[in-house]
Amino acid sequence: MSATRTVTVGSSQGLHARPAKLFVEAAQKTGLQVTIAKGEKSVNAASILGVMSLGVDKGDEVTLSAEGEGAESALDSLEAFLKTDHDEA
Repeated sequence: MSATRTVTVGSSQGLHARPAKLFVEAAQKTGLQVTIAKGEKSVNAASILGVMSLGVDKGDEVTLSAEGEGAESALDSLEAFLKTDHDEA
């Protein structure tokens, strides 16, 4: 089973440093093969260097894809994560 969805990033700092680390940890916790793409570039969502290399900023659209059992619920949680501003604290 696979699932894909497009999400607009809500974090004021995009996916840089701390938010990227938290996103990677969330992707790893799903136990699934998850990819995140911006434009034509797609990377493993469990790779901090890969995620940071995308240069995702606030308001950017990214595409999440997951493979395996529970792919939809995994993307639900990752989508919620990306829509939240993790730099508000």
